[in-house]
Amino acid sequence: MSASDRLRLFALGATADLGAAVAAALGRPLAAHEEREFEDGEHKARPLDPVQGADVFVIQSLHGGPIASANDKLIRLLFFIGALKDAGAARVTAVAPYLCYARKDRRTKPHDPVATRYVAGLFEAVGADAVVTLEVHNPAAFENAFRRRTVALTATPLFVDHLAGEPDGRLCVVSPDAGGSKRAEMLRQALEAARGQPVANAFAEKHRSAGVVSGELFVGDVGDATAIIVDDLISTGTTLLRTARAARQAGARRVIALVAHGLFIAGAEPVIADPAIDRVVVTDTVPPFRIAPGRARDKIVVLPSAPLLAEAIRRLHENRPLTDLMVF
Repeated sequence: MSASDRLRLFALGATADLGAAVAAALGRPLAAHEEREFEDGEHKARPLDPVQGADVFVIQSLHGGPIASANDKLIRLLFFIGALKDAGAARVTAVAPYLCYARKDRRTKPHDPVATRYVAGLFEAVGADAVVTLEVHNPAAFENAFRRRTVALTATPLFVDHLAGEPDGRLCVVSPDAGGSKRAEMLRQALEAARGQPVANAFAEKHRSAGVVSGELFVGDVGDATAIIVDDLISTGTTLLRTARAARQAGARRVIALVAHGLFIAGAEPVIADPAIDRVVVTDTVPPFRIAPGRARDKIVVLPSAPLLAEAIRRLHENRPLTDLMVF
């Protein structure tokens, strides 16, 4: 069996559209599988194409909704990985563009769970050989939680391509909290290289306790600049709005948010519609199904993640480096 013949790409039903797009970008068909539902809520999935000795990649984005919870999607992915290993797959890589429970990577209260580590244990228990995700909340915690290979892709190449059409003018990349400074600096450097001109940086202070966000400090010069707020995800959007308003008060001319995963849970719609924010750019790892057509939805730009995911899968299959995709 040639290296090309050994590649099998599956996409579970909840991520069928993204899976089809990745397959098209790879120039390969999705492998066939069966998913069945039972009356009591249990389910099963099995490969229909042979996987003996194959290098298998399974795509399943682990966000909640619109038809299944994050828990349900996770358990379906785990069981399918187990079935693939039982069927003789030589290597199975889970491609979870949005990885659930990645935000709970440390204890912030006594006796807190460290859910990221527990999820890692589940992937290891069913035999996953590697886990790939996009713009994980904390790359270091993600890598340290697993005893298998981890690949934390960044959305930076997608965002830089999107901003290529921005008119000349002063840009300032803003991190909405100190924890996101590394992500912001990576984008700032990539933008500077792509545009051939200096790009400034700034950050906003943020503290969270019992769901309440506080912090007033804003550091950086955004005067007469387009402020580019970069983050891994939008939930309610309150952090984004606080940062956008702070940037406006500091003199920003425009505010664009670049966020990999748009969860847009209840309360996000009026936040996105606020005039402090000009545009919100997300990827299709989580479709913006919670935002109804209207003023907020008109501000949202959805970038396809399939080309980036497909290139990562191709290189992993061919055992080629990922460094120029900004994966280290």
